[in-house]
Amino acid sequence: MYFKVSKKDFLQALSTSARAISNYSPLPAFSGIKIEAEKDRLILTGSDSDISIQTVLLQSEDCPLEVTDNGAVVLESKYILEIVRKIDADMIEVEMVDGTLTKISGKSAEFKINGMPAQEYPLIDFAKPAEAFTMSSPMLKKIINQTSFAVSDKETRPVLTGVNFTCDATSLQCVATDSYRLAKKTLHLKNPVKFNITVPGKSLSEVVKTLDVESEVEIAVNDRKAQFIVDQTIIQTRLIDGVYPEVNRLIPLEFEYELTMDIKDLLGAIDRASFIKSDGVSVIKFSLSENACVLSSKSLEVGSSTEVLNTASFSGNPLEISCNGKYVFDAVRALEGDLVKISLCGEMKPFIIQAVGDDSLIQLVLPVRTYA
Repeated sequence: MYFKVSKKDFLQALSTSARAISNYSPLPAFSGIKIEAEKDRLILTGSDSDISIQTVLLQSEDCPLEVTDNGAVVLESKYILEIVRKIDADMIEVEMVDGTLTKISGKSAEFKINGMPAQEYPLIDFAKPAEAFTMSSPMLKKIINQTSFAVSDKETRPVLTGVNFTCDATSLQCVATDSYRLAKKTLHLKNPVKFNITVPGKSLSEVVKTLDVESEVEIAVNDRKAQFIVDQTIIQTRLIDGVYPEVNRLIPLEFEYELTMDIKDLLGAIDRASFIKSDGVSVIKFSLSENACVLSSKSLEVGSSTEVLNTASFSGNPLEISCNGKYVFDAVRALEGDLVKISLCGEMKPFIIQAVGDDSLIQLVLPVRTYA
């Protein structure tokens, strides 16, 4: 194997593929990046068995690439990334000189590192699933950012560690919950498709990091895997087995109270109140009436905080409700717009957080019981 390639493009492709590599790889080969050189292209693959990323560098005017000898090798990701990053040259030369010993050079710098045979790298099936649809990368990024923060970080119920994507015809519903809060995003697709899958939250975090350009993303799914295809990069993830709970019945439809407020003002007030924690958790209390809206927090160890919400408007009988400050902060921060609307049913009943004028995103938070 011998090829010359633009340092900038090679480093970017290596960095993209390396995102799939875990520090705790189940197989030694998964700590490396598989590099395949053939004719006018380089194919780079990284994986940790749960998520795999394959990116292709094609020879073009924008990407100088010259493959002299075809071949493949697996190189330790941390070493090849560091070497390419440090070489001060516009073009990088990569050559297998003896078995899997690989020489990487540029200008007067030369490195040799031991690789692994490409045959030892597990075979990953990147065949495209049949069900597929497209959306813009900003929209996909928005969906992930508005829902994935609500997935569970506990493995006791594995299905809750992912975001559930359900589509019947042209209505796509994306839901995440950890049993104490819920985020639901609904949007319309142009072409009808049908599927019900749960994608690990960790995989979606890697998808977001790759969506740094404004382009179309093709999403292809079946009952075993999901692919997110952006330009010449495929991000493939396993799915979480299990039936995702029916969450629509948990969302209240009728409300007796409503609080409206400027989003930035509410985020600031929650942030100021949340530094007071008890056992590592910040519990905030809303004391609401049509005359005044007050946000407070209290801890026997730390002290207390009280703030009048001057930009708030409340309708309904006086109400006091306590909740996890982080959950409300995360939910409000995910909204787009200037005003937030909080719809409530009662002191110990779930409440809904939405941006005024946007019904496509629903955030639900369960209140907590306080005895002070």
